[in-house]
Amino acid sequence: MAMEMRQSLKLAQQLVMTPQLQQAIKLLQLSQLELLEQLQEEIEQNPVLEATEEKLELEAEHYGPGELSLEADMAEAPADFEPPVPENAPEYTAQDNPPEMDWDAFLNSDQFREALPEDKGKYTEQDESSSFESHVVKGTSLFEHLLAQVRLMRFNDAEQRIALLILGNLNDDGYLVLPALEGDPLIALAHEADVPLWLAERVLQHIQRLEPLGCAARDLQECLLLQLKTQPSAQTRLLSTIIKRHLKLLESTNLPAIAKEMKVPLAQIVECSKLLKTLNPKPGRNHSGEDAPHITPDVYIYKHGESYTIVLNDNGLSKLRISHTYRNALRQGSLSPGATKNFVQEKLKSALWLIRSIHQRQRTIYKVTESLIKFQLEFLEKGVDHLKPLILRDIAEDIGMHESTISRATTNKYVHTPQGIFELKYFFNSSISSSAGGEELASQAVKSHLRQLVAQEHPQKPYSDQKLAELLQAKGIDIARRTIAKYREMLGILPSSKRKRYF
Repeated sequence: MAMEMRQSLKLAQQLVMTPQLQQAIKLLQLSQLELLEQLQEEIEQNPVLEATEEKLELEAEHYGPGELSLEADMAEAPADFEPPVPENAPEYTAQDNPPEMDWDAFLNSDQFREALPEDKGKYTEQDESSSFESHVVKGTSLFEHLLAQVRLMRFNDAEQRIALLILGNLNDDGYLVLPALEGDPLIALAHEADVPLWLAERVLQHIQRLEPLGCAARDLQECLLLQLKTQPSAQTRLLSTIIKRHLKLLESTNLPAIAKEMKVPLAQIVECSKLLKTLNPKPGRNHSGEDAPHITPDVYIYKHGESYTIVLNDNGLSKLRISHTYRNALRQGSLSPGATKNFVQEKLKSALWLIRSIHQRQRTIYKVTESLIKFQLEFLEKGVDHLKPLILRDIAEDIGMHESTISRATTNKYVHTPQGIFELKYFFNSSISSSAGGEELASQAVKSHLRQLVAQEHPQKPYSDQKLAELLQAKGIDIARRTIAKYREMLGILPSSKRKRYF
C-alpha cells in the first residue's frame, strides 16, 4: 500500500519565549539581593545604563497605562510606574519616600557640635575610621582557630605535616572524618604525611586537648569522652562508663534500662543525664566562620490604625536611567551609521526592557501582596493560629494572572509584617478540616497548635501522637495520628519516648 504525502495549513497562537521575555521571568523570581547583583552586572555590561540618585525612569517616551502580564508583550509598560492603589480602598496605599537629609551639613552644623563633649572638634572625614563598621571583626574559622594554637607547639617537620592534615580534614562539627574512606581516617592521613601511625596518634592527642574540647574526635563517643577527661570526678567516671557501654540507650533517654543494666540507682543515672546536657556534641559549630543569614524583605506591610500600608523595597532599584549622552547622540544623529550605531541601539533596547521588567516585577509583587492581605487579614491581626488555607490559584484568580507567575513572584521573596518576617510561600498552606464552625484551618496554623501543646505538656509525662491528635480534635481540628507524626517531624519535635524527662 503506497503512502500519500499531503500538505496542510494550521492556524494557532503560540507564546514565543524571546530573550527579553526570558529575562523578565528571571528577574521576577530573583530575591532582592540577587536582583541587585544582576543589576550591577547589567550596569557594567551596558554603557547605556547609568546609576543615579534619581528615581527609576525610562527617559525615552511615556506609554499609556494598562494591565501588564508576563504572558503578554511588555512593550506597553508605563514609564512612570507607581504601585497601583485600588479605588475605595484607602487601607492599601503607597508610601512616599521620606526626604533625604544632608548629613554632611548636619554633622558640621552648630547644633551637632553643641551636642558633642567639649573636647570634640568639628566632624571630619578622618572620623569615619572610628565608625562601628570599622571595628567589626570577621569571625575565625575552626581551622584558623586551631592552627593558631598548633603554631604555639614545638612540633618538628613531620609532626607539623600530620597536624596540618588533621586540621584540614575536620568537618564543620569538628570531627575528623574522610567520607570516601571506611575505618580510622588517621591511618590514611599518616600514610599521606609519610609518618608512623604512633606519631600521628600522639599529634592527634595533642590537638584533641586544644580549645574547643572535643574537636578532632572520630565519632560522637570519642568527642564526649574527651570533654569529660577535664572534669575528673565520680560522676564523670560513671557517665564515661555509660557512654562507652550504653550510648544507644542514652540517646533514647531510656534511663531506667541503663540503671538496670549497670545496677546503679536511677537517681545517679538521672544526675549523669544532667551532666551530659552540659557537653557539646558538635564543638566545631561555634567556629564555623559562617555569618548568620541576612534577610532583606522585598515588601513591607505596616499597620496604621485599622488599615494596612504596602511599601515596596526599592532600595538600590531607584538608581537606573538611560544615559543622557547616548540618548542625545541618537536623537542628534551624531553616531556614524554602521556597527557603532547598531550597537548603541541594541544596548538602548536592552536597557529599556530591563527597566520595564523591573517595573513589572515591582508591580506584580505589589499586587500579590495586596491579595495576600485580603486573604490573610486575620493572620495580620491575630497571628499564626489564624492563618487561612490558601493556594496559588486563589491569588491568580484574584489578580488575573497565571499560577506560574504567582509562583515566581513568591519564590525567594520575604515580607515584613506586624507578626514578623515571613517568606511569601509561607502563606500558601493546605487545609485541615475543622468541626468548629465548619471552617478549614491552614496546615501552618495546625502546626502552631501542635507546638503549643508540646510546650505545655508535663516533661515527665509527654503526650503521645495519639494523645496529641485527641487534644487537637477536642479543639475542633480533625487530624489523624499519622499526620501528627508527620507535622511533628517537620517541626523537629522528638517522639514522646525521647521527650520524657526524669527530673
